[in-house]
Amino acid sequence: MPALANPANIHPPFGNYAHGFEVPAGARFVLTSGQLGIGKNRAIPNGAEAQAELCFDAIEAILKEAGMDLADVVHLRAYVTERAAFASYMAVRDRRLGGRRVASTLLVVGGFTREEFLVEVEATAARRT
Repeated sequence: MPALANPANIHPPFGNYAHGFEVPAGARFVLTSGQLGIGKNRAIPNGAEAQAELCFDAIEAILKEAGMDLADVVHLRAYVTERAAFASYMAVRDRRLGGRRVASTLLVVGGFTREEFLVEVEATAARRT
């Protein structure tokens, strides 16, 4: 649905993402709040990879409520508390998106509301009506 934007006259993406997306007119949008690595039972697993899985589980559930799924994601914004978490987060992102490239931002932050949180992810999805 959206058109991938990776202009040849700028540096290529550092990873499996796109520099931008063009969403066609008439598409519905869903924007999620940042989702943390916490389960419905309030359990917070150790490790960035396990927490990233829970972030994507929550995003998937929110999109499902709106009649969408992860295939409709056009932009992700993710936050991790240390550079060492990049690879774990990106592995989950790439697997959960099936290797699809979306516009993406990844930041290292000083922390979240609770010390045990390591990853937060928010998504923008679009689907043609």
